Amino acid sequence: MKRSRTVAVIPARYASSRFPGKPLAVIAGKPMIRRVFERTAACPDIDDVLVATDDERILATVRGFGGRAVMTRSDHATGTDRIAEAVRDTDAELVINVQGDEPLVPPEVLSRLVRHLRGTGVEMATAAVPFALTGRDPDDPNAVKVVRGGDGFALYFSRGRIPYCRQGGVAVEPLLHWGLYGYTRAFLERFVTWPRSPLEGCEMLEQLRALDHGVRIAVLLADVVSVGVDVPDDVARVEHLLRVQGLE
Repeated sequence: MKRSRTVAVIPARYASSRFPGKPLAVIAGKPMIRRVFERTAACPDIDDVLVATDDERILATVRGFGGRAVMTRSDHATGTDRIAEAVRDTDAELVINVQGDEPLVPPEVLSRLVRHLRGTGVEMATAAVPFALTGRDPDDPNAVKVVRGGDGFALYFSRGRIPYCRQGGVAVEPLLHWGLYGYTRAFLERFVTWPRSPLEGCEMLEQLRALDHGVRIAVLLADVVSVGVDVPDDVARVEHLLRVQGLE
């Protein structure tokens, strides 16, 4: 049986309140966008990788190292809207959203997302990792939490600490939501037509728009850690891990 064609899209904006020009930050001799692109392209279950940007500098950088990039509108409210524009003229049946600030993204986790979408028929899937493996603080509002049900589907995502263990309750390990998404193309095209939902507008988390519309989001549990780059100080952390892992 012919497999579904899968395209990974990396949304990359130049503007950033905490780290302007972040996609072009040099990490161990390479711009970050190139490291994200190469790690994504190393996934055997992805047929094509595309950078979606609104900046000529990023476009030129990606094309300069031989990658594919397209210019998209500058007024998109979310990365998902940018991705939908980027794949409009492709033959993608499955779309993988890889954040442009994840230079250590593991190809094996991307493979799990693709295979889950192909094998189960779900419309949307994402990944999470136990906080204990990450060294991050569950109380940090920049670290998004997710709670899964017993069936592996998301119950809720929040910047607040969930689940909250009341005194006398039995603690449940919090899960860090990893900003990787997989969608069917048909779902992606529907999703971007929906207005921002109340929960999304409150938490500023676009995946809540899907939950508000009754969409079931599969949450795959990962046991590997990827360090994202949020602020300039994170570059040194990533370079250290590259040396440790022999990936420079």
